[in-house]
Amino acid sequence: ITSSGAPAVEGVTIAVDPSVIPIGSRVYIEGLGYFVAQDTGSAIKGKRIDVFMNDLEEALQFGVKKGVRVAIVD
Repeated sequence: ITSSGAPAVEGVTIAVDPSVIPIGSRVYIEGLGYFVAQDTGSAIKGKRIDVFMNDLEEALQFGVKKGVRVAIVD
């Protein structure tokens, strides 16, 4: 369960800093598509986003991306 109360869903949920991207915002991430800001995290400060993935191994292979464009859609 995310901080917004919604269940975390792969391909939908991202964690954000709500002072940068408000919870509930629809966000477009370059190369990945559309997501919803549904969660926060202690390491998610400023211009960082955490993309939820069900599988730890998949997340580790995805790794950390830098310089990716992000736009708030609504």
